[in-house]
Amino acid sequence: MLFFRSEERVREWCSTLGYPLRPLVRMDQLWELAVKWYSTRLQIDSRRPQPAEMREIFGDLGLVGDFWDPQSDLFGGAASGPTTG
Repeated sequence: MLFFRSEERVREWCSTLGYPLRPLVRMDQLWELAVKWYSTRLQIDSRRPQPAEMREIFGDLGLVGDFWDPQSDLFGGAASGPTTG
């Protein structure tokens, strides 16, 4: 995970190094993702979110598209279409 000051800096960095632009996550989205994803981590019956729950969590944060769909062939890979809401 890399942190950048702005989307413009991300685009510049990708262009300079020849990397494809991947979906971007803002710091507030990242914080909310961590809070939701790990909210039950200290409970005995804690478990990883299931695909439908993952889609709901990502969707609530405005993270949409195949990259964010755990049942897509592109999950976590090259993105197609919009990635933020």
